[in-house]
Amino acid sequence: MARCDQGYLCVVCGREVEKIEDSALYLRYIIGEVDEDELNSQPEHHIRCNPILAQFIIDDHFEPVFVEGPFDKRELDSSEALLREKLITDGWRRLCEVKSKNITISEFPLKE
Repeated sequence: MARCDQGYLCVVCGREVEKIEDSALYLRYIIGEVDEDELNSQPEHHIRCNPILAQFIIDDHFEPVFVEGPFDKRELDSSEALLREKLITDGWRRLCEVKSKNITISEFPLKE
């Protein structure tokens, strides 16, 4: 496959991020951490290749990720960890939802 025919490559593992629901870049866009005009310039990685982000997704359809050490969510204030879990889980669910809908990229982000 020609390089231009590939999607975004994960900067961690080097493999293509084939599905949007695996994209940490688009998850971060949906939750407001990345602006739309930065999507082509920000590095991409699989959600699971960023366990610090992935640990906050709490959903029966997403196998839990645990982090040991200073970035472990269990080391955070519990109310802060719950807020982050809600935001990132809602963002991941929205990411899964957008692949089945015919919407523009500007409609991806969660409503404030």
